[in-house]
Amino acid sequence: MFKKSDKNIQGDLFSGIPSILGGNSLKQYNDNNGWHNQFHKQIASRIDESVFKVLYSEKMGAPNASVSLLVSMMIMKEAFGWSDLQLFERCRFDLLTRSALGLYNLSDEIPTESTYYLFRKRVNQYNREYKEDLFQKTFETITHEQIKEFNVDGKSIRMDSKLFGSNIAWYSRYEIIQKTFAIFCKTLSRKDLLLFNEDDRLEIEHLLKEEPLKTVYHSTKEDLRNKMITIGLIVRKALLSFKKRNSEEYKLLQRVFNEQYKLEGKKQKNVLLRPKEEISADSVQSPHDPDSSFRHKGDQKIKGYSANVTETVSDGLNLITNVKVDKANTSDTDFVIPGIISSQQITKDTVEKIYADGAYQTPRNDFFCHYIDMIFTGIQGAASRYDIEMTDKGLMVTNTKTGKRIPAVLARKNKNSQEDRWFIWNEKKRIYFSSKAIRSSAKRRTMMQRPIEELHKRNNVEATIFNLCCKLRNGKSKYRGLEKNQTWAICRCLWVNLVRIMHFSEQTCQRTVQEAKNAAFLPYFWIISVLNGAYNRKMSRQLSILPMLFFIINLIKF
Repeated sequence: MFKKSDKNIQGDLFSGIPSILGGNSLKQYNDNNGWHNQFHKQIASRIDESVFKVLYSEKMGAPNASVSLLVSMMIMKEAFGWSDLQLFERCRFDLLTRSALGLYNLSDEIPTESTYYLFRKRVNQYNREYKEDLFQKTFETITHEQIKEFNVDGKSIRMDSKLFGSNIAWYSRYEIIQKTFAIFCKTLSRKDLLLFNEDDRLEIEHLLKEEPLKTVYHSTKEDLRNKMITIGLIVRKALLSFKKRNSEEYKLLQRVFNEQYKLEGKKQKNVLLRPKEEISADSVQSPHDPDSSFRHKGDQKIKGYSANVTETVSDGLNLITNVKVDKANTSDTDFVIPGIISSQQITKDTVEKIYADGAYQTPRNDFFCHYIDMIFTGIQGAASRYDIEMTDKGLMVTNTKTGKRIPAVLARKNKNSQEDRWFIWNEKKRIYFSSKAIRSSAKRRTMMQRPIEELHKRNNVEATIFNLCCKLRNGKSKYRGLEKNQTWAICRCLWVNLVRIMHFSEQTCQRTVQEAKNAAFLPYFWIISVLNGAYNRKMSRQLSILPMLFFIINLIKF
């Protein structure tokens, strides 16, 4: 049964921490600018517990543990990169950590490990089943209140993405098939195995005992191919025999079979291996993390995910307004529209400028962002030898090496042509230009006309990406599954925003103190200047040192 927690906990006379501490320890504990007090003010106290009401029964069960406390613990765990053991040790015995959570008395208890794990499991299951991220709602609520408090300008944003690996081993094709089938077979009872003939049962028994990595090491390519076909035939029988099952293991086995095999012949009884070229990057990379996918970007090969970050751009405080984790093979262009919509909902400002690299450029995004100034710091691919521009006289092509300007001719469409093409003659050869080339050339011209200071504004988002992923080990996440990695990214971004708020508040306080000092000395400078002006040039030269001496004396007193 859902129950809101009391966030205004009163300090106890005997077990209250402030009543026990003294001296500098008490001063540091009560420091409003300390990270623990700022964490409680900016994050813990702003968590809307009613969002998580859907996880609990309205009529049955005991009252839940403090949702605010559980969510704060999850955020703090990712903020410092702690293990679960370190998290519970800190929450039980570290005074600053307990203060950040709002536990001001030594007698205040934290939720048990089982309660913490069950809450985290419920959040992920609800997200997967209903496609509604409760942590994303929490992030939006907290960030919106922070933006409102510090008056953050959301009219300009910038974005960048980062690939990171999943917490899985690098499996070969045979290992993926064998391990997926072995996981499914472990869900079968003895009665279920009787549906297979004796040879198939012996093969299944052998597969369950087999170590696939050793099999791959000791087998030739032809032997592995034959083994995979044998497994494919048994998997085909299993899918037909248990087609009424709706378990996750059955769905995963069916997906792997469709990705790795194809059916041919009469009634599609022949099971054949698909060529490697037909297997998409979105295929299962590990049965232990079906959400992860493969991507080859430059010299980097990743089996995991891609995280995209969107943040505000201004001269003052900048905060992350959106973070989205998706499969590694997701194009950067797919993050643009969701990032804009989410940023506008949080900041309540209409986005007018976007700073990004050339990977975010597509005609679809250009159409959606027709009212937004898209500032790209680069265009994908090498610069062309020809500058292409559509004018009133038609398409004009300029050779950047010779400076010669040539009118292009519209090419005749073929049967398979879907868009217009133009061409010019160069050394008795036709050089064709597509609509994509024209658009890229226009973007490159616009980029070259931008001031260098404006192009450099995107660079700071790379520091945000570093702060997001700095706790990863060897570029791999600790978690498996899209929902878990999305929750991890949200927790990290909440912490990054908190650190920025703390630095901004500290700089603001320093400027305020310095302005107060300058304002205190201003009358003295005015008096000295008047006195100097009353004397002649000779006397003023002798008195010119007086303001400096007067300033030094008062500075020491101040």
